[in-house]
Amino acid sequence: MRHLMSPLDFTTEELEKLFCLANDIENNKEKYAHACDGKILATCFYEPSTRTRLSFESAMIRLGGQVIGFSDAGSSSAAKGESVSDTIRVISGYADICAMRHPKEGAPMVAMEKSLIPVINAGDGGHQHPTQTLTDLLTIRSLKGSLSGFTIGLCGDLKFGRTVHSLIDALVRYDNINFIFISPDELKIPDYIIEMLKNKNIPYKEVSSLDEVMPQLDLLYMTRVQKERFFNEEDYIRLKNYYILDTEKMQLAKPDMLVLHPLPRVNEISVEVDNDPRAAYFKQAEYGVYVRMALILTLLELA
Repeated sequence: MRHLMSPLDFTTEELEKLFCLANDIENNKEKYAHACDGKILATCFYEPSTRTRLSFESAMIRLGGQVIGFSDAGSSSAAKGESVSDTIRVISGYADICAMRHPKEGAPMVAMEKSLIPVINAGDGGHQHPTQTLTDLLTIRSLKGSLSGFTIGLCGDLKFGRTVHSLIDALVRYDNINFIFISPDELKIPDYIIEMLKNKNIPYKEVSSLDEVMPQLDLLYMTRVQKERFFNEEDYIRLKNYYILDTEKMQLAKPDMLVLHPLPRVNEISVEVDNDPRAAYFKQAEYGVYVRMALILTLLELA
């Protein structure tokens, strides 16, 4: 029985197989419409979510399966003090596979150790968000044609952004990736990631100006400043509008640069950018369904 706690749980060869399956699902939806008949997915979300929870549910329903679960801790027995370990033991008797989001880092790992069914980490605190990373990789691979040989700028909240941390971990396994980290000092990329890049001799640079590096980028990965990760509201207010991508900034970019964003967007990407053909974030959200369909089939050993 396999679980997904980190993007590194799959080798690059296994990821290639997963992405091929996701692309086949995208192009042949009817072929997979009954692949999970009789199977149940439990979505255990202790933290708010729109795209991740609904894309998991959409994925299972599109595969012919059914969904049970809860959308916040207050509507589960966690509100009565039930532990994650006990919850997953109960859920193991109700469902065939579980997707769990939790504000505490490592909580899905605790669930995995006690579970009798495959567990997917759907985000744990500021730590990991592996299915978003699979979505990001599938988007890049599908729209750029490759997962190697490009310069990617990661902009915004690089300190707390679990999507950023997971994506970097995944991309360092591919060839000729150049990272540019764009953030204010208060939201810089964590030191452990910088140390990892140094140890692997992977090129990177840290800047505070988005305009300065726009012409160099093949991909721009925007992130929101996450209010829920701040202890001090004054700091959040001061930093929330630090970067706003608009049409003026887009004029500085390459004609084929892609803009990605894990969403939700607040105001870090102006709505006027949505009409730019390089804006790929809504297509990225769509790819999230296909990659989760492929992941469910893989973990249930149905593909």
